[in-house]
Amino acid sequence: MDLPPLSQSFVLHFGEMGSRWGINRTVGQIYALLFISAQPLTADQITDRLGVSRSNVSMGLKELSSWRLVRLSHQPGDRHDFYSAPEDVWAIFKTLAEERQRREVDPTLSMLRDALLEAPDSPEERHAQARMREMHDLIDQLTEWFAEVRKLSPSTLEKLMSLGAKATILLQFTDRMRGVAPANEEKAS
Repeated sequence: MDLPPLSQSFVLHFGEMGSRWGINRTVGQIYALLFISAQPLTADQITDRLGVSRSNVSMGLKELSSWRLVRLSHQPGDRHDFYSAPEDVWAIFKTLAEERQRREVDPTLSMLRDALLEAPDSPEERHAQARMREMHDLIDQLTEWFAEVRKLSPSTLEKLMSLGAKATILLQFTDRMRGVAPANEEKAS
C-alpha cells in the first residue's frame, strides 16, 4: 500500500470494517481512500495506492456507485474517469441509511405486510402472526421516524444529536406532567 501511515491505518481499518458491514475488504478500502483524498482519483491511482488489482478496483467502484457513495467526474483535457466521495458526512450518512432501507428494510416490511394479510390456521400461526405484527409496527414506526429525520438540515441534525440524554430527560418530564410513569418504574411495579 502506497500511503502515509495515518492514511494507511484509516484505509486498513475501513477494509476490516467493510467485511463486518457486508461489503468486501477492497470496497471498504477504496471508499476510505476516496473519503480522505484531497482530489478525485482515477481507477489507476486507486490501484497503485492500494496495491490491489485493477479489476478489483473496477468492481469496487461499481459497487460503491450502486450505493451512490462515489461521484464520477471528468477533468478538462483528460479522458480518465475521476472518482471522489461526497464531501458532506451528513449526506453520506443519509445515503447509507436510504440504501440500507431500500435494500433491507423495505423488503422486510413488504414480507411482513404479506404475512399479516394471511389468515392463520392454528394457535401457533396466530401467535407467530402477532409477533410479526409487533415487528412490522416497530419497523414501520422507525421508517416513518427516519423519513422525518431525513428532512432535517445537517445543522438541525447536529443540534438534535447533541441533545443526547437531555432529550430523554425532556421526554420523562413531559410524561410526568401527563401522569405517565417512566418505563423503568412500570417494570418495578
